[in-house]
Amino acid sequence: MRPLKPSPSIDAPRRHLLIAVLAFVQTAGACPGVVRIALVGSLATGKPLPKDADVLVTIADYAELASLARAGRRLKGQCQSINLGADIFLADQAGRYIGRVCHYRECHPRVACRAQSCGRRHHLNDDLDVVTLDPGLVADPPLVLWPHVVRRGPMPDDVEEYLVAALEADRL
Repeated sequence: MRPLKPSPSIDAPRRHLLIAVLAFVQTAGACPGVVRIALVGSLATGKPLPKDADVLVTIADYAELASLARAGRRLKGQCQSINLGADIFLADQAGRYIGRVCHYRECHPRVACRAQSCGRRHHLNDDLDVVTLDPGLVADPPLVLWPHVVRRGPMPDDVEEYLVAALEADRL
């Protein structure tokens, strides 16, 4: 039996997802140790019904992940409100993918946790056996959102309108 594809509860979910990503970037950009935030995945393409919002956050070694995890849970909640999801992927400053932000509020070992080193670094889900990102994607994501917008190719009009224009206006 094939797993069911996520089905958004609204007809055109892209705008909702992009506005949620914008709020995430505005919050996460202020988190200590966040070096770069980028949009990756289907939302950076013209796919009309993306299943989630994928964000890649590059962090410094000293980054404390609690505030970033809180922003990530908020992003996930906004996406789940229309029956879709979000992933916050993490990379270190050397350009290595290190895992995802843990979705649990409190960090302690759980049976359901897929992290290889649950609890070693709070709010880091290093489930590298489940998800990995291509090193080329980590090095050159399609759209860097923070600290400066960098496009690596044409972006869909809605990404430009709801996300890029708002971020560029914030920086004026």
